[in-house]
Amino acid sequence: MSAMEEKEKLIESLLEKSIDYGKTSFELVKLKVLDKTSNVVSSFIPHSAVFFLVASFMLFLNLGLALWIGELLAKAYLGFFVVAGFYFIVGVIIHVFLHKWLKRTFRDYIIKQVLK
Repeated sequence: MSAMEEKEKLIESLLEKSIDYGKTSFELVKLKVLDKTSNVVSSFIPHSAVFFLVASFMLFLNLGLALWIGELLAKAYLGFFVVAGFYFIVGVIIHVFLHKWLKRTFRDYIIKQVLK
C-alpha cells in the first residue's frame, strides 16, 4: 500500500467521522429543542387551567360585588360603574408604577424556562 493510498484512506475516514459528528450534533440540537419546547408547553397547560379557574372566580366575585354595591346605591348599574372605576384606577397604578417590573419579571421567567 502506497503512502498516497494511506492518505486517501485517512482523509476518507476523517471525512466519514466528520459527517457522523455533524449528524450527531444535529440530532442533539433537535433533542434539546424538543426538550425545551415540551417543557414550556407542558408547564403552560397547568398554568392555563389555574388561570381559567382564577379568572372564573374573579368574574363571579366581581359580578356579585357589582350587584351588591348596586343594591347599596339603589341602582344596579352604578355598582358596575364603581367596580369598573376601581379596576381602571388599579390599571393606571400598575401601568405607571409596576409596568417595567412586571415586564422584567415575566421576561426573566421565560428566559429561565428556556435556558433550564
